[in-house]
Amino acid sequence: IGAFNTIKPIPALRQRKLNAELANGRLAMIAIMGMLFQNGTFGTTGPEMWFPGSAFENELGVQAPTGFWDPAGFSSDGDAALFKRRRETELKHGRVSMIACIGYIVPEYFRWPGYLSPSEGIAFSSMPSGLKAVSAMPAVGLLQMILFAGLVDFAYFRADPTRAPGDFKNAGILGVPNGSGPMRDEEGRKRKLNAELANGRLAMMAIIGMFFQDGLTGSAWGDWSLYVGSPLRAFESELGVQAPFGFWDPLGLSKDGDADAFRRRRITEIKHGRISMLACLGYITPEYFKWPGYCSTSEKLAFTDIPNGLAALEKVPGAGWTQMFLFGGLIERGLYVQDPSRAPGDFENGGVLGVPNGSNLPDGEAKTKKLNAELANGRLAMMAIMGMMFQDGLTGSAWGSWDLYTDSPLRASEDDARDISKVARSTRGGAGGTFDPAAQIGATAP
Repeated sequence: IGAFNTIKPIPALRQRKLNAELANGRLAMIAIMGMLFQNGTFGTTGPEMWFPGSAFENELGVQAPTGFWDPAGFSSDGDAALFKRRRETELKHGRVSMIACIGYIVPEYFRWPGYLSPSEGIAFSSMPSGLKAVSAMPAVGLLQMILFAGLVDFAYFRADPTRAPGDFKNAGILGVPNGSGPMRDEEGRKRKLNAELANGRLAMMAIIGMFFQDGLTGSAWGDWSLYVGSPLRAFESELGVQAPFGFWDPLGLSKDGDADAFRRRRITEIKHGRISMLACLGYITPEYFKWPGYCSTSEKLAFTDIPNGLAALEKVPGAGWTQMFLFGGLIERGLYVQDPSRAPGDFENGGVLGVPNGSNLPDGEAKTKKLNAELANGRLAMMAIMGMMFQDGLTGSAWGSWDLYTDSPLRASEDDARDISKVARSTRGGAGGTFDPAAQIGATAP
């Protein structure tokens, strides 16, 4: 490891220390590049790397957990006048948003007595909450609010270049009209101003969320079931809408509301689910039971001679495969023909669950429960059969151990890697053993 006379020739110890040296060297190469980059950018390798260089990183609003957060780089030019204008805008929007949030909440618990508009007979108690109030309020009322806001913004609360953003002559530093004078406790002042900024930022997010939910459901805390205009609602009452996902269509395949396309997909889903359930049983049953006698008398091939899973593909005679394909085609094109007047998966020659000549279930909760169960089981079976086939292909069994996957490229000479003598030969190659990169020093977990 580069130090004189420091290591004894014990093979296992030698390999462990050489592996450790390689691992530490790899980590050090990454570390030194990071330290050089940080030093070149910030002039130090200290914790300053977590705070992007900025002329305003000591301003109010620099709070945990993000610290000075300006991902778009608006303040990277160091323009103090521009930063102050943005801070004034942020404070104004935050204060308006906090009042707006209160305006959404208070009417749920309190309304003024009397009339909003005596001439039109509109009482305060008859005004709806949220966005609906905009259309219910008389135009004169809206005009009064706009004029009042303009009076406050352009006359009462005038920004003074000599004062801090949001600190007005006719109000305290928190923007309250005729509020108390300046706070003498500097630490308390900074804490309250930071709290105002944080609360305003939260309120800006909150009021947009309340607007959005109000617009969709009719209430700022309306339930999803009230969003009757959702394009996803065209099929949300269909079978298969189950907990915990409800109506789950992340790719938006059904957002166009095309009933014919939805029906075709549902027919396909049910068919694949039923086939997958049968396929899973086909993997499991032969582990416990096989038919007596011969699968092919002409070839003297007994059922007990046929292996389970994918290995059976090579054993079943061609005539057997022909029979299976013909049988599947007969079922598909003859016995089970989809009738457009019947529900997907409900065939004339089968019950609603697809069992040949099965009984029909009367409409009701029991039928819905069983059809939903079939869809859920079919979805699970589609995932299960793919997993069983994948594992069978790798290990030779649908529940085979990883140890049976001998052809894994990750397994190359891993037994040799544990044998120090073989490792020594493989590093040299030649007659003593072929060179194997996977068996070299440095092939460490993970």
